[in-house]
Amino acid sequence: MRKMENLIRGRNPPQYQRSPCKEVRAALRKRPEEELQCLEMTTKRKIIGRLVPCRCFRGEEEIISVLDYSHCSLQQVPKEVFNFERTLEELYLDANQIEELPKQLFNCQALRKLSIPDNDLSNLPTTIASLVNLKELDISKNGVQEFPENIKCCKCLTIIEASVNPISKLPDGFTQLLNLTQLYLNDAFLEFLPANFGRLVKLRILELRENHLKTLPNI
Repeated sequence: MRKMENLIRGRNPPQYQRSPCKEVRAALRKRPEEELQCLEMTTKRKIIGRLVPCRCFRGEEEIISVLDYSHCSLQQVPKEVFNFERTLEELYLDANQIEELPKQLFNCQALRKLSIPDNDLSNLPTTIASLVNLKELDISKNGVQEFPENIKCCKCLTIIEASVNPISKLPDGFTQLLNLTQLYLNDAFLEFLPANFGRLVKLRILELRENHLKTLPNI
């Protein structure tokens, strides 16, 4: 019990923000008056794209590992994302109006970070179990009511941010996420934690403010 209480920190969850890559900054310095519609680079490319770059490359391999569609007033995941399912590692969909995640998204098995806070999601589909390389998941400020039981298949998860969701309980499979180091579940509707919660021995940060917890499991 004491160990669990010591984990609970009274601070705000960290904000994960990315600054533009050097190539993007260089392009903006050269052409500040133009919108960033298409970036041409040499050899292999890694692009942080608020807009998916047009296909103007000639005879060179195109590698898109990071896409950022934050604050784009989207109601669904852009179909262009699925063109990079083999190479995409980070996807940012923050602050849109997305209500559901399409099945095609879970073919992006190289995905390591999925950030979709401040949207209109009501659930996490069971197909999330396909993201076996996922390390960071941010679904805060949505309407998600529960995690699917097979979230346990995402064994690489180290950080989960799920604050401000009407989540009343965690599935037993949650305790099989043995690599989890940070868990944020502030301002939810949690009434209890799984009995085997103590299995998460790597957990270093646990935030559970503004819930309905009356007891904590023994560790």
